Amino acid sequence: MNVKTLGILGGGQLGRMSVLAAARLGIRCAVLSPIDDSPASHVAWKTIVAPYDDLPALEEFAKLCDAISYEFENIPVETISFLENLKPKSVFPDVRLLEVSQDRLTEKQFLNSLGIETARWVKMGTLEDLEHTLLSWKSESFVLKTSRFGYDGKGQIFCPAKGIRDNPKLMDFINTHKDETLIVEDAISFTDEISVVIARDKSYKTAVYGPMLNEHKNHILHKTTVPAPHNLEFCAKAIEMTKKVAEAVNLVGVLTVEFFVTRNGRLLANEIAPRTHNSGHWTIDGCAISQFEQHVRTVCGLPVGSSERHSNAVMLNLIGDDVLRAPELLDQKNACLHLYGKEDIREGRKMGHVTFLEEKTDDKSRR
Repeated sequence: MNVKTLGILGGGQLGRMSVLAAARLGIRCAVLSPIDDSPASHVAWKTIVAPYDDLPALEEFAKLCDAISYEFENIPVETISFLENLKPKSVFPDVRLLEVSQDRLTEKQFLNSLGIETARWVKMGTLEDLEHTLLSWKSESFVLKTSRFGYDGKGQIFCPAKGIRDNPKLMDFINTHKDETLIVEDAISFTDEISVVIARDKSYKTAVYGPMLNEHKNHILHKTTVPAPHNLEFCAKAIEMTKKVAEAVNLVGVLTVEFFVTRNGRLLANEIAPRTHNSGHWTIDGCAISQFEQHVRTVCGLPVGSSERHSNAVMLNLIGDDVLRAPELLDQKNACLHLYGKEDIREGRKMGHVTFLEEKTDDKSRR
């Protein structure tokens, strides 16, 4: 193994868990983050605190690393391109996946070009255009989103289709984002939200986790259950779509595809995350090899391992004041507690998670 040091752009909890997984494999990690005292910095070998567009800092960072990756999708494309020039064939996933996942318009076009169905969508034009679109869709409601930099419900607004000009919240959203590209999506009547995580190495071998059943509160993932309660054929379809995405971007690393399950049984792709994912946190405790170890393996040139789980699992995010439950969770049977080292408790902030392990059942009809 030639990789002694893995560089990770971003210092959040995803980076922290990748650093811990790398240590298991004898790989040290350098982190670059604009935030001082970040969760990943607590466990990393070295940390550089600098903006992502600080070129001298990026050069210093690159000199430390044998391979480079990133922990979330809002890293500037220019940063990845700069590092790819400094360290050819050492930055994974490459810039193509980041370009696709950062922009919702590009992402929808990409998914549809692969024959993967999404909610109906259109680029926002004038209010008159919006009215005509909603009339042609016969929609009762829609979601207006910023094309870039939206996550956990940020940068979007849900609205009824009628009376849009008389909706002050909608008008305020449009005015606030008047200089940004917006995308209109038909609001989907869905029963479930599921996700699939895939790891793909340099030899094109893959390992898949899921599908997982996800439940949200206030647009933030609250609970993940695995296995998802869907039949084998349905799960296979979600996995096939995810593999198609990974192949199309020539993935080396880990990515996640989130799906809606509609009331009439359709499977619609919602978003691509070019990284490990909150819905895959259970893999740390429910599998011999977690999504984070797969991430480290693949970007460092090691083969993917087995994604087989040894237990059923339910993962709960500890958001805001939920983290105050930590003492009682430590005493709970089959509870695996993970805290991210964040001192300030804020509403909507992910402070940690807990995974409850259960005996693995015979779920051949569901996977």
